[in-house]
Amino acid sequence: MSETVGRIEPVVGAPFVGDGVTVALMPAAMRFNLRGSASDLAGFTGVPLPTRIGDVGESGGELAVMLGPDEWLLIGAVSGDGAGQPVSITEVSDRQVGFDVTGPLAAELLMSGCPLDLERMAVGRGTLTIYETVEIVVIKRAPDAFRVEVWRSFAPWLWAALAQA
Repeated sequence: MSETVGRIEPVVGAPFVGDGVTVALMPAAMRFNLRGSASDLAGFTGVPLPTRIGDVGESGGELAVMLGPDEWLLIGAVSGDGAGQPVSITEVSDRQVGFDVTGPLAAELLMSGCPLDLERMAVGRGTLTIYETVEIVVIKRAPDAFRVEVWRSFAPWLWAALAQA
């Protein structure tokens, strides 16, 4: 007997608006995990890939954050699958969702469960980190605006934890 696994939807009733902070679900987007060298991957993206861990490259509404020495999260499109090249291009669009966390208390809200001092993080930087025990990617878009990427299966929990905090 086979069972169909249902797709977990992250939140109901979004956005959450609190005192000094708003948390909203980001629009659906294509997401890719890229592995390889920046020069080998350059021809597959329309976004310049940053070459320093934590830097974010942006172009035309698409962005790429360098998560490790040979790893990027791309939110946007790719051209090609990398076949025959020393790269890995994996679509993770259904794996994750994004939250838009904005307002004067946005950093404080995220720091309620994240070990990093996000107030000191520079605008235009991103990092792989955790919120309590859940792995997230945080991208600082402005002094009071963050994009948080989380695996879809953890999104309802993260949403509830942020709303409670």
